[in-house]
Amino acid sequence: MMIPRLLTKYRKEVIPAMREKFGYKNVMQVPKIKKVVLNVGTGKYVKEGKMLEKIEKDLAILTGQKPAPTVAKKSIASFKIRQGMKIGYKVTLRKSKMYDFIDRLVSIGFPRTRDFRGLEPKSFEKGVFSVGIPEHSIFPEINFESLKDIFGLEVSVVTNAKTKEEAKALLKLIGFPIKSS
Repeated sequence: MMIPRLLTKYRKEVIPAMREKFGYKNVMQVPKIKKVVLNVGTGKYVKEGKMLEKIEKDLAILTGQKPAPTVAKKSIASFKIRQGMKIGYKVTLRKSKMYDFIDRLVSIGFPRTRDFRGLEPKSFEKGVFSVGIPEHSIFPEINFESLKDIFGLEVSVVTNAKTKEEAKALLKLIGFPIKSS
């Protein structure tokens, strides 16, 4: 099995740089990315079966695994939502699929985003970094000919960093284009 490019970069470049910057005595103290969670809310497409299938299919293409549907816990009449209705999809990526997705997101996805000027540093909450992607079409796996309906998704990168500064330094070294604060 091939080792993902980003994992090799983490081991060879990020770990030594983090140890030097934060003074970790042990390699195991260096924070690492635990998982990446992708969420898609179906929103206005909640009643359209064909669109739900397309969202599920495109999310599976992006991540390499089948997304789990999120269902409504209770009915909300004003939103025309019934209990048990599919209102979104989520995928949790770990290990090599996670590193492959982050690599594609950082090296291909963000540069293809319209009017992209970097990620906001205030998107950090302790060890979790969340970013909203307005169009899923920034990924090359999505076929442009079949694009009629574009949906957005939310990506949460979960690390085991103890502070915001550690998490920010880790993701910056990995290649996330985070603005200077």
